[in-house]
Amino acid sequence: MNSNPILGTLLHAVGGASASTCYLPNHKTKQWSWGTFWLVQAFFAWLLMPLLLGWFTVPHFFEVLIQAPKDAFWGAFLLGGIYGFGGMSFGYAIRNIGYSLTYTIGIGISAVLGTLTPIILRGQVAEYFTRPGSDIVLIGMVLSVIGVSLCGVAGFKKERDLGELKDTAHFNMKAGLLLAIIAGFLSAVFNISLEVGQPISDLAADYGAGNFEGNAKMIVSTSGCFVVNLVWFVILGIKEKTLKEFTNSSGIAVNQRFKNMLWSALAGTLWCGQFFFYGLGHVQMGNFQFISWVLHMSMLIFFSYIVGLLMKEWKQVSRPTYFILIVALLILFISSVIISYGSYYGEQILAGK
Repeated sequence: MNSNPILGTLLHAVGGASASTCYLPNHKTKQWSWGTFWLVQAFFAWLLMPLLLGWFTVPHFFEVLIQAPKDAFWGAFLLGGIYGFGGMSFGYAIRNIGYSLTYTIGIGISAVLGTLTPIILRGQVAEYFTRPGSDIVLIGMVLSVIGVSLCGVAGFKKERDLGELKDTAHFNMKAGLLLAIIAGFLSAVFNISLEVGQPISDLAADYGAGNFEGNAKMIVSTSGCFVVNLVWFVILGIKEKTLKEFTNSSGIAVNQRFKNMLWSALAGTLWCGQFFFYGLGHVQMGNFQFISWVLHMSMLIFFSYIVGLLMKEWKQVSRPTYFILIVALLILFISSVIISYGSYYGEQILAGK
């Protein structure tokens, strides 16, 4: 299969755009608790949509899952379950410190750890970073980290400029920062889960899955995540008596519940969409697949701030804050171009072209 890192970068960009908007539909749900919204979006994000994608895109999908190596299957599933706690932490962090800070801190940590941990565990750091073009890719990765860090600075300054930290009902800096850090570490585990599940994708490729081979392992990782969230939020719903929000006894009009279901389903579908395009982009990166995670996470942060600009969340910030944000976004954009070029250049050299 011929790889194309430039196409891979564009596909990661689409995935990043999908991920950066996946929590926005929550603002459209009315008369529902956070836990109820989360249960529905989790069902679509981590079970239904990955299952449908695998079924429609991977030939002999269920045979692949049955024949998958047991260590790869259960390893990916259990690591996906660990990420499930990261997903919950991310959602709660957003409630405490908002989108900007949560995305920057959580995704920033995930970008670095999720990229380096798998190759460190395999003992292949030197191998990956001595390939043709890897020096260019490394420059792009460093710039990416710098861009993410500056986004964080801009996010902190934005909250201070607008005074949102004092006005937000759910704001809790200590709890929010801790949750965002936990989410970042555990989010990195999801990439490790995908790496562990690679033999499942290899088997899917043997069955002719082609560029969609990643959809075979995705359902294994996400189903582990879903089980953890299902147990947690069902218990929480029983404790807080919010499960009745699904029924007529809640007093919520049927049409409102239907709208809430649709918005929550959209949120879950957008989350799943990020890893659908991640899988497509990952295949196209060829010998530089190890940089897919940092590239994808950088795109996610980039587009999350673009969404913030389009929604005029930065309209009243000070000029220095706005300047830092624009510089950060430019650095992230340049880093993605450098990473794309470096991986493309390396692929051409390795292919002998």
